[in-house]
Formats: sequence, C-alpha cells, structure tokens
Amino acid sequence: MKSKIHEYNKNNSIVMSKKTILITGASSGIGLEMAKILASKNYNLILVARNLDRLKSIKDDLESKYSSKVKIVRKDLSLSGNAEALYYEIKKEKLEVDYLINNAGIGNYGNFIETSLQEELNMIELNIASVVVLTKLFSQDMVKKDSGNIMNIASLLSFLPFPYYSVYSATKSFVLAFSETVNAELEGTGVMVKALCPGPIDTGFTTTEMAATNAYKTNKPVLPEVVAQEGVKLLLNTKTKKIVGFTNWFISNLPRVTPDFIMMKIKKNLASQKK
Repeated sequence: MKSKIHEYNKNNSIVMSKKTILITGASSGIGLEMAKILASKNYNLILVARNLDRLKSIKDDLESKYSSKVKIVRKDLSLSGNAEALYYEIKKEKLEVDYLINNAGIGNYGNFIETSLQEELNMIELNIASVVVLTKLFSQDMVKKDSGNIMNIASLLSFLPFPYYSVYSATKSFVLAFSETVNAELEGTGVMVKALCPGPIDTGFTTTEMAATNAYKTNKPVLPEVVAQEGVKLLLNTKTKKIVGFTNWFISNLPRVTPDFIMMKIKKNLASQKK
C-alpha cells in the first residue's frame, strides 16, 4: 500500500491527502522561497540541505504559519552516493514524492586553469550527478502511478555558456539538455520533466567577483522571490521550460542570429570585469 503524508483533524482522522514536494537546496535562495510559496498553497514538503539548524528553523516557521507538514533531511548532495542515499531514506520512511525540485547547485568564477579542481568536481557531482540520480529514481516511481512532475534548475547560461564560468556553464547546459530529452522520453506516461532557466539572482550564490562583471552590471540580478514565483507556476502547469524575464529570454536567443565568433566575444566581454 502506498503511503503519503496526511493531514489529521482533532479526532485523528484523515481530513485530506496532500501532494508532497521534495526540494533540494531548500535552506536559502529560490529553494527556500519556493518552499514558502508551496507551503502557503497547502503542499507538504520534504526539504533537503546541508545546514540542519537552518532546516529546523524553516520547518518550525512554515508549520507555525501553514497546515503543511514539513520533513527535513540533512544531506550534502555534492558528495558521491548521497543522492542515492537520500532516495532510499525517503523510501524507507514510506514517503511518496509527487513532485521533485532539483534546486541544489553551486558555481564558481575565474580562469579555468586557476580555479580549484576539487570545487569543480564537487560542482559536477551536485549540479549534474545528483540531478541524474534523483530524476531517474523518482521518475521511475512516478511512472508507476502515472503522475508526477520534476523541475530541474537550469540557467540563462544553459543557452550561452560564458568564459570564466566554464564548468558551471557546462553543468547548466547539461541540465537543460537532460531535462528536455528525458521529458520527451516520458511523453504519455503522466510524468513531466521541466527546466527553469533564471538569469542573475540576488542571493548568496553571487560572489564579489561575479557581481563585478559586466554581465551583472548590465543585467541586474532579480530577487529570489521573483524567480520562485515563476518556478512554482512552471512546476504546477503543463509547460516544460521557462526563461525568467524578457531580457533573459532575449539574450538566450542571441546565439540563433549571431555568428559564433562574434557571440563568444560578446560573452567574454560580459563575463569579464573590465570597466
């Protein structure tokens, strides 16, 4: 028998069965903001992040404001094996995930030959491997019940990879291509895989070096609440891709009409810190 998180009344009788949404990287930024919005919409949540104290605080806050039930899981998905371990932990507790948001991600900025190899390997593990693992395992469960949505967080850089963000850009290009192709494979199953593609966001993700680039000066970061609103809309509707903001949509289409060598010069200028 399949198990779900239920809401109970004072007589300990089930009032209604709610859908449950798992969000990775839920302790800050757009992950946290999506959690707030979804809790306000009466969804139950499984929130995953590295900072247990922060997760406990978020759980207490959301459950005090809304009728949603919140489960928290401390897990560092940048470490090999932890994504699979997360899935089996959820299964062991007989929790059914209706929607999955693969939000956790990290990035860095700098000349590739000078940046940390270990940081980039961790980035690949988090931005790519954990997304593949969780999408595969949870989508298999969703197909069995003919229902489910998975939303992966891609990026504006999925469409136009920037110099100085070489590995990060590549991971986000992967996320977009992966989401689109798996979604095509799942057509007719009742399960959809979606890609949210934001531009710069005003969060802790942005380093001082990133903020000093021409890209951040010309395309101002938006608040995470704005991106979260668009993300929740995408998760809950029948569309499969959303580029957040007209400016980002316009920029994402430039490679279609601009020769490659010119486009790379433009991207390098945007990614640089020249005045």
